[in-house]
Amino acid sequence: MPLVSMNEFLPKAKANKFAVGQFNMNNLEFAQAIVEAAMEEKSPFIYGVSEGALKYMGIEFTVAIAQAAAKQSGLPIALHLDHGSSFEVAMKCIRAGFSSVMFDGSHYGLEENIELTKQVVKAARAMGVSVEGELGTIGGVEDDLSVDEADATMAKPEEAIRFYEETGVDCLAIAVGTAHGMYKGEPKIHYDIIQKVADAIPVPVVLHGGSGVPDEAIRLSIAAGVGKINVNTENQVACTNAIREALSASASVIDPRKYLTPARNAMKAVVQEKIRLFGSSNQA
Repeated sequence: MPLVSMNEFLPKAKANKFAVGQFNMNNLEFAQAIVEAAMEEKSPFIYGVSEGALKYMGIEFTVAIAQAAAKQSGLPIALHLDHGSSFEVAMKCIRAGFSSVMFDGSHYGLEENIELTKQVVKAARAMGVSVEGELGTIGGVEDDLSVDEADATMAKPEEAIRFYEETGVDCLAIAVGTAHGMYKGEPKIHYDIIQKVADAIPVPVVLHGGSGVPDEAIRLSIAAGVGKINVNTENQVACTNAIREALSASASVIDPRKYLTPARNAMKAVVQEKIRLFGSSNQA
């Protein structure tokens, strides 16, 4: 099965009150762990790839890995640029074979964010590629972008609705109290903002910073209208902890397969748990 746009499954997610997970791909082991978990759960999913990950893996390798996963699994899989910083980066990914892109214009003013996002949507739609937009500032750290959680700006529902109406994005990330990375305390999610926006637009709301959010908060977010949830840090933690444990157990280990296999298994367990929590099992 070829890679698909997020429109292959996000409308169903919104209609049936479940969420599809975006799990970031940082290397081959991440990609394998994610697709293996999804195959067992019979779930659609999204490979998220940040610009930093693209620099690390190379765009050709990234696309080839995702295409191989889609072919082997037979699942509906989207390959999605995460937090794309410009029209040019989005177009580079589309030309290389990405089936979905995010343009993150949240650091611009509303008017400029709308205009820049419209340009990406117009070009992507001509290629059958889905687009995610973002409004408000989501706290935490994403590659080179760092935002103090206390300074994160909540999205205004009326602006989010206008943003959708003028851009026609296929899903919309809004700042509602989550943050990239792991939390020092429990996040205070504004379910009322999610509900107001989700009730007014036909596409799903996206929850960034899904790592470390309590299960009940995830369920309430989905009930309010979230249809896509991003997870990366929890997989990074699981991967790193498994590698540290494997290397600590034996100082003589030099074969990467000896420590990357438990790392892959640890990430697979995280993804499987998230898929079940999001309600996307058996939705492929």
